[in-house]
Amino acid sequence: MDILIIEDNEELGKLIFDFITASGYTAYLAESAEEALSKLDGESYRLLLLDVMLPGQDGFSALTRIRKKYNMPVLMMSARTDDDSKILGMETGADDYIEKPFSVPVLLSKIRALMRRAYGENKNDTLTYKNLKVDVASRCVTKDGKPLEINGKEFDILVMFMRNPGRVLDKNAIFDEIWGYYSETEMSSLNVYIRWLREKIEDDPKEPEFIKTVWRVGYKFGE
Repeated sequence: MDILIIEDNEELGKLIFDFITASGYTAYLAESAEEALSKLDGESYRLLLLDVMLPGQDGFSALTRIRKKYNMPVLMMSARTDDDSKILGMETGADDYIEKPFSVPVLLSKIRALMRRAYGENKNDTLTYKNLKVDVASRCVTKDGKPLEINGKEFDILVMFMRNPGRVLDKNAIFDEIWGYYSETEMSSLNVYIRWLREKIEDDPKEPEFIKTVWRVGYKFGE
């Protein structure tokens, strides 16, 4: 398993879980430190996403216990933004700290950075599906070896699709990862970007081979 999320707010925890799994990671959501410690005893995880304010044992106490046995990277989440709390988190053993409320894309960026730092990962730097190829690092897209002009959010949406081939992605999940949970942009912008992307990668945008609409849910890339 990739990531153990420890968050007692059910709505936020589910949101984080959905985005993390939509980005290609496996995850488990625990609602208390006690539940998380029990999971750690039975299964290995590569990264912990740990909330500070938890029922029962708080995040700082939990991290102290975790560090006695485990050495995976830990990213702490907290609405406590004072310097003392951040320092305590780092001194207790956290590798990074993110303040609530946060943008989910920023959270995912921190997760990926910690994974690369800890495990030297370059996973998914090059994504390929049929005759379409994406170099994530250089942000280059080719089809049949020929470059396509796909930039900005069009590129980000395509990468999200190609990291989840055959999977139905909810419109809200796509929008919140690309634009951010607190974005004031209208949801209709996603439909516009999907149309533009289809015009660039599909042989026939009206009969898409790559990006298929799943009625009332979202989109699916490929089979």
